[in-house]
Amino acid sequence: MALWARVEYDGTDFFGFQIQAGERTVQGEIERAVEAITGTATRVTGAGRTDRGVHAVGQVIGFEVEWRHSLAELQQALNAVLADDVAILEMGPAPQGFHPRFSAISRSYRYTLLNRPWPSPLARRTAWHVTASLDVGRMAEASRCLVGTHDFAAFGQPPQGESTVRVVLRAEWQEQEPFLTFDIEANAFLYRMVRSLVGTLVLVGRGQMSTDEFKAILHSRDRSLVRQLAPAHGLCLMRVDYPEGVLQ
Repeated sequence: MALWARVEYDGTDFFGFQIQAGERTVQGEIERAVEAITGTATRVTGAGRTDRGVHAVGQVIGFEVEWRHSLAELQQALNAVLADDVAILEMGPAPQGFHPRFSAISRSYRYTLLNRPWPSPLARRTAWHVTASLDVGRMAEASRCLVGTHDFAAFGQPPQGESTVRVVLRAEWQEQEPFLTFDIEANAFLYRMVRSLVGTLVLVGRGQMSTDEFKAILHSRDRSLVRQLAPAHGLCLMRVDYPEGVLQ
């Protein structure tokens, strides 16, 4: 049977989602668990190929299994053998033709900053510690230009193909001291796009770049103009959305 599942993981100790020879990956960990429970090797596909160190609370995967019991029993069995840093949150039967990546209409990421002079031992795996004072208003103003259809070549590379045009539906900063969060939703993302955006927006917040200079980088399509990449551990894949009624 064809199934979909929503997965949460702490990306700290993974070399990203996608299978890599000789490295521990989220895809590899889930495939190992499925084979251990069902006795049959299967290929797991994901909605997003998160980088090394990137987390997820809403990654969506698809896979096929031979299973004669309930899906609740399968979910329980998989979680029993999965490592502590990955879990299956929910699952269901996949409709005909469903693909976790190509059937998706949008993806949402959140980047978290810890903005205070001293570090947080509890947030060290999930937030970028920025000690300099940041002007959230300036960062929010600069982010507004991202909404819409733009060529984001300055901020990333396409995971496949050549098009660097993406449609951003939302790009918002929120402040809950001492944390700042950047939520961005788009039809798809370029490789390292969110981390490049956040790294550059932090320069805006520190007063090292104007909002007009940020806009100029966006329109330049020149990757060399991006001077700072936010670290991976502050990034989390929050949600993958599909047309209404696709996932029941």
